[in-house]
Amino acid sequence: MVVAMTLAGTLNFNPLTDTLKDKDGNDFKLKGPEGPGLPANGFDPGADVYQAPPAKRDQVDVQVAPSSDRLQILEPFDAWNGKDATDLPILIKTKGKTTTDHISMAGPWLKYRGHLDNISNNMLIGAINAANGEANKVKNAITGKEDAVPATARDYKSKGVKWVVVGDWNYGEGSSREHAALEPRHLGGLAIITRSFARIHETNLKKQGMLPLTFSNPEDYEKINPDDKVDLLCTQIAVGKPMTLKVHPKSGDSWDCELSHTFNAGQIEWFKNGSALNTMAKAHGAQ
Repeated sequence: MVVAMTLAGTLNFNPLTDTLKDKDGNDFKLKGPEGPGLPANGFDPGADVYQAPPAKRDQVDVQVAPSSDRLQILEPFDAWNGKDATDLPILIKTKGKTTTDHISMAGPWLKYRGHLDNISNNMLIGAINAANGEANKVKNAITGKEDAVPATARDYKSKGVKWVVVGDWNYGEGSSREHAALEPRHLGGLAIITRSFARIHETNLKKQGMLPLTFSNPEDYEKINPDDKVDLLCTQIAVGKPMTLKVHPKSGDSWDCELSHTFNAGQIEWFKNGSALNTMAKAHGAQ
């Protein structure tokens, strides 16, 4: 069609049979395309650069410069300690849409995809804080100071304090980026508690050993204050059974909040072992 319109100005032109006029008004036909269908001497096989892994793979030592800001060796996440988690701060109560891009922004951050600690500096910096309507500004429950979300999470982690996030509807919608689940796990998060999850993000959180939980009564989202402390009864985790979140407001009586989950038996093992990868390593006798 393009050839016909370009050469003859009409779609009725057939370049295989019809003629055109040259500059002198003489008729001529186009020659059909010519050339070998395949290289006469065959294709260049290229260099064989495949290296088979050694029989004993535990002896492989991957060398990454400690000074690199773009590559970092991943360390296994810690397994669950088998206990209920008490006196947890809410790192942030997000309001409205919280996509995977709000949780782990793209753009210039993507150069740190191979360095979990560095890319974790973008964790939840795009989420809107229900406490103040702002992004990337939360109050530290220990110091009382306001700071960026990742910095506050790091402070909790340095003090051995686990934390949770409270989220709104369809938390984690958008692209299925793994770092949106890796980062909260790396910075010491235990659970993400929301009105509902985007399915893929919910599964990604499970794979990293976190607890994606939903309010059995979605209106309980409104009842929780960003400065509340919570106890999460992790020992209750069982297939098809709800879990209890004990909420302790700064003022007023404590109350129990029922949480639901979609864990199956295998996924519960991910949580207990610290991640899906830890579970696979355990099954195969790896360290």
